[in-house]
Order: sequence, then structure tokens, then C-alpha cells
Amino acid sequence: MSQAAAPVTPHPLRQILVDLGVMSVIGLFLGLIGPFGSDAIPLAPRLLSWLAFAYLGYAIYRPMGMVVTWAERTLALPRAGLWVAAVLVATVPMSFAVQLLDSMPDPVLWPGLEMMMAHYSAVLVIGGGVTLLFNLLQPGRSPDAVPVPPASAPPPAHDPVAPEPAPPAAPSNPLFEQLPAELGSAIIALEMEDHYVRVHTMLGSALVLMRMRDAVALLGDMEGMQVHRSWWVARGAVEDVLREGRNVRLKLPRGIEAPVARAKLAELRDARWI
Repeated sequence: MSQAAAPVTPHPLRQILVDLGVMSVIGLFLGLIGPFGSDAIPLAPRLLSWLAFAYLGYAIYRPMGMVVTWAERTLALPRAGLWVAAVLVATVPMSFAVQLLDSMPDPVLWPGLEMMMAHYSAVLVIGGGVTLLFNLLQPGRSPDAVPVPPASAPPPAHDPVAPEPAPPAAPSNPLFEQLPAELGSAIIALEMEDHYVRVHTMLGSALVLMRMRDAVALLGDMEGMQVHRSWWVARGAVEDVLREGRNVRLKLPRGIEAPVARAKLAELRDARWI
């Protein structure tokens, strides 16, 4: 009998290290071209300054992704609009931080409103561009787990009956291979969380590094529907339909509630989900 492949769950630190590597490349590139008049600064301090701005920007803009995901899931708002609002808000503290770093080691001299707006616009162009780049470079699904070589069992010393041929092995499924064995395979919902997909089963949940559309495709003929950009729900898992004004949620086992996008309401009614 062959041993099952051990599930591989990517560590969140891996994505942070990848992001910081990308920010290092962006910081070095901006330091070399010297935009917004920074080309007047000598190369070495210019590179260090842009690297510092890149890492500081990551620390300020990156947490906005969690806010966007929460607002999209909770308020059923469009993700693109939420990202625009998030970048506009995050650019405010980033602008102040850049002004503070530019003034060091001298006392901070805050410019007038017109100069501050010009400063904000420059920071917005770079911050918005980098944020757009990160959203376009969504990682694909993770590599398949490396299978453990099967352990060959020695034949019995005296066995007059020939063993039955083993059934053909089922095709591998990267989604199920990444789930811990204790969660089982009864999937009730998929939830997108930034670069990951959280797989909810009847026994618990786990994060897998995979795009939502790839995870849905790997479910095969399992009956369900993507009721929201961030949620796919198995039809048999719906316990109740909750309504709060114009907002609709599907109640699932283990106290999970999946929001329904307004554009999906007609499709759910036609399918007699609600």
C-alpha cells in the first residue's frame, strides 16, 4: 500500500519575503531613475532613500489588503472600488512619513496646502502604481506536493492465492492534497483571503496558496455556486438565508455566513437557492 502524500501548507512568511523582494527591486529601480527631482541627490543616498520609502510603503499599504478583503466579504462591496479608497487613505500617512524622512535630520518644516497636495499626488502615483502591480501579479496555485515514494510490502512467505490487482490510482488533486487529513474532504465553502483561498469543510478550515478560480475548477462536478467574488458555496451546505435590508447572507455549518453579491441574487432565485 502506498503512503499518502503529506499536505503542503505554504507559510505566510513566504509571501511576505516574496513581497519584500519585489519591493527591493522597485526601490532600486526608482533610485536609479530618480523620479520627482530626486536625481539631484547622489546615487548612494538616493538608492538608500528609495529603498526605505519602498519598505515603508509596504508596511503602510500592505495591511490595507486585509481591510479590503474584510469590507468586500462583510459589506458585499466591489473590490476595485475598495482598493481605490484604500490607496487614497493610505497615501495620507505615507505622505506625512515621506515629508518627515525628507526633512531629517533638520526640524520638520511643513509646506503650505498647495505643496502638500502636490506632494500627496506624487506619493499617490507611486503608491497606486505599486498597489496595482501587486494586484495584477496574483500568485498562481502552488506546486503540487512532492509524493512520498511508495513503500513496497514484502509478499507473504506462503500465499497460495494470487493477490487481486490494485485498483487504478485516482488522479491527484492539488486542492485536496494541501488540506490536512483531519479536515476531511466534505467541502462546504471556499473563501478568498488576499493571495490565499480558505477551504471550509464540515470539520474546520485551512488556507491554501491558490487562486479562487483554480480552486473552484478543482472541485469538479461538486454542486455549488460562486455567490460572491470572494465566496464559493456548496449547495447542500446552505442551512438558511439571512436578510438585512438589501444584504443577503447564506448561513452555513459551523456558524459560517457567506455574503451574496447583489448581482448574483437573480441567479440564486432562478436556481431556487433563495
